[in-house]
Amino acid sequence: MKAACLRQLGEPLALEELPKPGPAADEALVRVRACGIDGTDLKLLDGFGYAPSLPFIMGHEVAGEVAAVGADVTDFAPGDRVAVYNFITCNTCVYCRSFRDQLCLNMRGIVGILERPGGYAEYLSLPAQQLIRMPDAVSFADGATCCDAGMTALRAVDRAAARIGDMALVIGIGGVGSIVTQLLKAAGVTVIAVDIDAAKEAWARQQGAATFLSTAADELLNQLRSLSGGIGVDCAIDVVGLESTMAAGFAALRPGGRMVVVGYTPDLFPLSGKELAQNEKEVIGTRAGRRNDLARCLDLYAAGRLRSIVRRRYRLDQVNEALALLRAGVAGRIVLTFD
Repeated sequence: MKAACLRQLGEPLALEELPKPGPAADEALVRVRACGIDGTDLKLLDGFGYAPSLPFIMGHEVAGEVAAVGADVTDFAPGDRVAVYNFITCNTCVYCRSFRDQLCLNMRGIVGILERPGGYAEYLSLPAQQLIRMPDAVSFADGATCCDAGMTALRAVDRAAARIGDMALVIGIGGVGSIVTQLLKAAGVTVIAVDIDAAKEAWARQQGAATFLSTAADELLNQLRSLSGGIGVDCAIDVVGLESTMAAGFAALRPGGRMVVVGYTPDLFPLSGKELAQNEKEVIGTRAGRRNDLARCLDLYAAGRLRSIVRRRYRLDQVNEALALLRAGVAGRIVLTFD
């Protein structure tokens, strides 16, 4: 099979011919039909966050077809359309049993990120428990984006606890930010989208943003105060995670407001204890999504309640070009397709 391998940090991926894996007794072999590309892939390339053993096959947003199953697998059969939940969990710890899979205490790997190879290849073999059936109405490309951008957005909106009539600030209009904006808009929330790239305004408004801002920090806060009648926004969802974006999101909150931090970088965020306490503000972390969030996201696409965020499609042999475009900045999602 063809695969794009990370052999050295900071270097382009190498397109190679590798043996096709075979499934163990509890595994399924998946023929990859689409694999999303996102910021975590850039972090892996740069050696930040996770540190898989090299060489490694990246790609954690995977949708495809079951090609074969192991002897103990009864829930899936060849030909089934599936999306891949990327956290390989123990299913027994307190977090797995309380529907917080992504916080599993005994994580056995993360597909395409740590320990388990991912979807930058024509095939991958993985435990059958990682598979979620994909409705026929959902394309492979859209299904792939559900495996990170979609489920992460759902989890972040849940954590923000936004209500009808609220005003929300969304910082960063890439893949996750696009779906966050769609979900908030559908929930009756007024969305103010912020991105450093002014060219994303049309895209942000298509996703449901009522207002788009791309200005320096001081002017941004003045504009946000004006838009919110001087009180601040009810919640802020930061998909970027820079010190400057977290500071802006926190400062923009009304008393009692909530900031949800989705994105992360090496930056640290100095927090005023006085402002946090006296204004009863909340800072909430969120990690990716739960298995149920992935299933919910697929159902929302099947019902036509989410719109596609796929903006570019590339072949596997164009993966380095796709990664370069992502690093330069793109609205929505880039997807590798295997037609």
